[in-house]
Amino acid sequence: MSVDIPQPSLRLRIDHAALTSNWRALDGMSGDASAGAAVKANCYGLGVERCLPTLRDAGAEEFFVAHWSEVEAAAQHVHAGDIAVLHGPMTPQDAAYAKASGAVPVINSLEQARRWNDVGGGRCHLMVDTGINRLGIAPSEVGDDAIKALDVDVLMSHLACADEDSEMNAQQLARFREVQAHVDWNSLSLANSAGIALGSEYAFDLTRPGLALYGGIAREELAGVIKQVAFPEAAIIQTRDLKAGDAVGYNGEFTAPRDMRVGTVSLGYADGFLRSWGNVDGRSGAHLLHAETPLPLLGKVSMDMVVVDLSAAPSLREGDWLSVPYELQNAAQQSGLSQYELLTILGQRFGS
Repeated sequence: MSVDIPQPSLRLRIDHAALTSNWRALDGMSGDASAGAAVKANCYGLGVERCLPTLRDAGAEEFFVAHWSEVEAAAQHVHAGDIAVLHGPMTPQDAAYAKASGAVPVINSLEQARRWNDVGGGRCHLMVDTGINRLGIAPSEVGDDAIKALDVDVLMSHLACADEDSEMNAQQLARFREVQAHVDWNSLSLANSAGIALGSEYAFDLTRPGLALYGGIAREELAGVIKQVAFPEAAIIQTRDLKAGDAVGYNGEFTAPRDMRVGTVSLGYADGFLRSWGNVDGRSGAHLLHAETPLPLLGKVSMDMVVVDLSAAPSLREGDWLSVPYELQNAAQQSGLSQYELLTILGQRFGS
């Protein structure tokens, strides 16, 4: 007998209107440049199948992933030629896959340039390192024959400190401008989410927002502009009444100071709700929400469960849903995690 799989006790609501609004706001802030969309890491943990069609329909035309293994999922929703792979062709197999799939390699080294040329070359993007010292050819390498042989669509670099008022932003901008005269290119790209907020001189032809699309505030200029996109929720799986002196969870790090009603919630560090959220003896202020009512966390976060104080909502029962406070700036302050981590560590057990 066929039986349907039960609905999960975790769900992740995506506000598609907010996602659309965020892309359009960033595209507007990009001035004459167009905004692409970083959809790597499964759209920053929120789901390619959920988010990429919304970004496409909002108007995005260029999409960026990190790994070749991410191309197939993205290509279910957009043409492969609109997908760029930031890590580039690390092996001959990568280069062959790029040729076969039509996805665009981002060339990051002379070795990658030669590897791409060896399979016949074609349209590619070229990353130049202007100071972040991660990926990209050195500015001194732009005259190499392997680079000159490339058919460069987008010449790009990546800002290291765009989320800060750092002198390095202007330094990288100047280095990027110096390189442009030595490469044949069709368009230029430098700004990420934070870079867009630095102003029009950083926008060039194409911007590459990521975090801000999904609700992150990369700079304060984006506060009030960028809307929350991800809304995780978890179900109560049991309630119980504690007596004063009862301990909660591993190592008994919370002890009930009085008789109190508590709920065990289907949420833990396997779902990206890490122990840094945990509340010991009420000191951290960490909580889940019932409507607007905060329900403090009690004791340690476990792999699959947390316990909350139901004193402010004693009528809650098994099967009722609680919200995780996931406005990213505030959640980062509460958990000690970066906004990027908060999104990308969300586990695979969330339903929709």
